[in-house]
Amino acid sequence: MKRAGLIFLAALWHGVALAGPIENPIAVFSGLDKITGEITSFSVPVNETAQFGALFVTPRTCHTRPETEEPRTMAFVEVDERKLDGGRRRIFTGWMNAESPGLNAVEHPVFDVWLTGCRNPAAERKKDLSPPAR
Repeated sequence: MKRAGLIFLAALWHGVALAGPIENPIAVFSGLDKITGEITSFSVPVNETAQFGALFVTPRTCHTRPETEEPRTMAFVEVDERKLDGGRRRIFTGWMNAESPGLNAVEHPVFDVWLTGCRNPAAERKKDLSPPAR
Protein backbone atom coordinates (compact mmCIF):
# COMPACT_ATOMS: atom_id res chain seq x y z
CA MET A 1 0.00 0.00 0.00
CA LYS A 2 2.81 2.35 0.90
CA ARG A 3 4.63 1.60 -2.37
CA ALA A 4 1.49 2.25 -4.46
CA GLY A 5 1.14 5.65 -2.81
CA LEU A 6 4.75 6.51 -3.59
CA ILE A 7 4.31 5.49 -7.24
CA PHE A 8 1.17 7.64 -7.48
CA LEU A 9 2.98 10.65 -5.98
CA ALA A 10 5.96 10.16 -8.31
CA ALA A 11 3.61 10.02 -11.30
CA LEU A 12 1.91 13.24 -10.21
CA TRP A 13 5.27 14.93 -9.68
CA HIS A 14 6.35 14.05 -13.24
CA GLY A 15 3.01 15.06 -14.74
CA VAL A 16 2.00 11.54 -15.73
CA ALA A 17 -1.72 10.84 -15.60
CA LEU A 18 -2.68 7.42 -14.34
CA ALA A 19 -5.89 6.16 -15.90
CA GLY A 20 -8.07 3.55 -14.30
CA PRO A 21 -8.72 0.20 -15.93
CA ILE A 22 -11.23 -0.09 -18.76
CA GLU A 23 -13.98 -2.64 -18.13
CA ASN A 24 -14.71 -4.98 -21.03
CA PRO A 25 -17.77 -7.23 -21.36
CA ILE A 26 -15.97 -10.17 -22.99
CA ALA A 27 -12.88 -12.18 -21.99
CA VAL A 28 -10.95 -14.08 -24.66
CA PHE A 29 -9.16 -17.32 -23.78
CA SER A 30 -7.09 -20.00 -25.44
CA GLY A 31 -7.29 -23.60 -24.38
CA LEU A 32 -5.00 -26.54 -25.05
CA ASP A 33 -6.33 -30.10 -25.28
CA LYS A 34 -3.23 -32.09 -24.32
CA ILE A 35 -4.64 -35.32 -25.79
CA THR A 36 -5.17 -33.98 -29.33
CA GLY A 37 -2.65 -31.12 -29.15
CA GLU A 38 -5.35 -28.76 -30.44
CA ILE A 39 -5.42 -25.12 -29.31
CA THR A 40 -8.84 -23.45 -29.31
CA SER A 41 -9.66 -19.76 -28.90
CA PHE A 42 -12.98 -18.92 -27.24
CA SER A 43 -14.75 -15.83 -25.92
CA VAL A 44 -16.83 -15.71 -22.75
CA PRO A 45 -19.06 -12.81 -21.65
CA VAL A 46 -18.29 -11.57 -18.13
CA ASN A 47 -20.33 -13.44 -15.48
CA GLU A 48 -21.26 -16.20 -17.93
CA THR A 49 -19.73 -19.68 -18.17
CA ALA A 50 -18.24 -21.51 -21.15
CA GLN A 51 -17.21 -25.13 -21.22
CA PHE A 52 -13.84 -26.18 -22.58
CA GLY A 53 -13.46 -29.94 -22.37
CA ALA A 54 -14.09 -30.87 -18.74
CA LEU A 55 -13.51 -27.29 -17.56
CA PHE A 56 -16.08 -24.55 -16.94
CA VAL A 57 -14.57 -21.06 -17.32
CA THR A 58 -16.31 -18.02 -15.78
CA PRO A 59 -14.71 -14.56 -16.07
CA ARG A 60 -15.93 -12.15 -13.37
CA THR A 61 -14.22 -9.04 -14.79
CA CYS A 62 -11.90 -8.25 -17.71
CA HIS A 63 -9.74 -5.10 -17.56
CA THR A 64 -7.52 -3.39 -20.08
CA ARG A 65 -5.43 -0.25 -19.74
CA PRO A 66 -5.59 2.67 -22.21
CA GLU A 67 -3.43 2.35 -25.33
CA THR A 68 -1.20 5.18 -24.07
CA GLU A 69 -0.10 3.06 -21.10
CA GLU A 70 1.90 -0.12 -20.91
CA PRO A 71 -0.41 -2.94 -22.01
CA ARG A 72 -2.02 -4.67 -19.11
CA THR A 73 -4.90 -7.04 -19.75
CA MET A 74 -6.22 -8.87 -16.73
CA ALA A 75 -9.29 -10.89 -15.84
CA PHE A 76 -10.54 -12.35 -12.59
CA VAL A 77 -11.55 -15.91 -13.47
CA GLU A 78 -13.11 -18.94 -11.82
CA VAL A 79 -12.53 -22.39 -13.32
CA ASP A 80 -14.39 -25.52 -12.28
CA GLU A 81 -13.69 -29.11 -13.31
CA ARG A 82 -16.46 -31.59 -14.09
CA LYS A 83 -16.09 -34.59 -11.79
CA LEU A 84 -16.88 -38.17 -12.78
CA ASP A 85 -20.08 -38.13 -10.69
CA GLY A 86 -21.34 -35.10 -12.67
CA GLY A 87 -20.59 -32.55 -9.95
CA ARG A 88 -18.10 -29.71 -10.15
CA ARG A 89 -14.94 -28.89 -8.23
CA ARG A 90 -13.30 -25.44 -8.22
CA ILE A 91 -9.70 -25.74 -9.40
CA PHE A 92 -8.81 -22.07 -9.95
CA THR A 93 -9.93 -18.67 -8.66
CA GLY A 94 -7.77 -15.65 -9.35
CA TRP A 95 -6.32 -13.12 -11.75
CA MET A 96 -4.98 -14.04 -15.17
CA ASN A 97 -2.65 -11.69 -17.06
CA ALA A 98 -2.71 -11.85 -20.88
CA GLU A 99 0.82 -10.43 -21.19
CA SER A 100 2.19 -13.20 -18.93
CA PRO A 101 0.02 -16.23 -19.74
CA GLY A 102 2.29 -18.71 -17.99
CA LEU A 103 2.07 -16.81 -14.71
CA ASN A 104 -1.52 -17.76 -13.80
CA ALA A 105 -2.70 -20.17 -16.47
CA VAL A 106 -4.90 -23.07 -15.42
CA GLU A 107 -2.85 -26.24 -15.75
CA HIS A 108 -4.98 -29.38 -15.68
CA PRO A 109 -3.84 -32.94 -16.48
CA VAL A 110 -5.75 -32.81 -19.81
CA PHE A 111 -6.66 -29.15 -20.45
CA ASP A 112 -4.82 -25.84 -20.05
CA VAL A 113 -6.59 -22.45 -20.23
CA TRP A 114 -5.09 -18.95 -20.34
CA LEU A 115 -6.31 -15.40 -20.96
CA THR A 116 -5.37 -13.85 -24.33
CA GLY A 117 -7.37 -10.62 -24.20
CA CYS A 118 -10.52 -8.65 -23.50
CA ARG A 119 -13.05 -7.35 -26.01
CA ASN A 120 -15.62 -4.59 -26.08
CA PRO A 121 -17.66 -4.92 -29.30
CA ALA A 122 -19.33 -1.51 -28.77
CA ALA A 123 -15.96 0.25 -28.58
CA GLU A 124 -14.68 -1.73 -31.59
CA ARG A 125 -17.70 -0.62 -33.69
CA LYS A 126 -17.18 2.98 -32.57
CA LYS A 127 -13.52 2.80 -33.60
CA ASP A 128 -14.44 1.35 -37.03
CA LEU A 129 -16.97 4.15 -37.65
CA SER A 130 -14.61 7.00 -36.72
CA PRO A 131 -13.13 9.02 -39.63
CA PRO A 132 -9.53 8.18 -40.59
CA ALA A 133 -6.79 10.29 -39.01
CA ARG A 134 -5.14 12.86 -41.27
